[in-house]
Amino acid sequence: MKKRLLSGFLWVLMLIVSGTNLWADNTRIAVVSQGNTPDAVVSPVAARGLYFLIFDVQGTFIEALKNPYRDAGRNASEQVVADLSNRGVTTLIAGNFGNKMTAAMTARRIRYVEFQGTAADAVRKAVP
Repeated sequence: MKKRLLSGFLWVLMLIVSGTNLWADNTRIAVVSQGNTPDAVVSPVAARGLYFLIFDVQGTFIEALKNPYRDAGRNASEQVVADLSNRGVTTLIAGNFGNKMTAAMTARRIRYVEFQGTAADAVRKAVP
């Protein structure tokens, strides 16, 4: 038992020292936008925007997803947050967020950023 614990600790220590980030591949930034390219304008509404543009933590554009919840009746914000969370999104950017959406993001530990401008500029602001 002690040997396993020690070897596990040493493995984690080696990863930290080497600078390897185990979670980097799963971390995503989503921008709610009015178009399907990085030069599209950030949507003023989060849950009802046209597209979700997905970027990695380095700011590289990965894909554009049409918002399937845009015309949903009730609870669109909770559905959007659940879907994006399942896709590995940890930061969501839009022009404005409603109370239900901020509560859903807080519950799933998704950071949110309000931004006006292009999606590419928004991601540059959000990437550390």
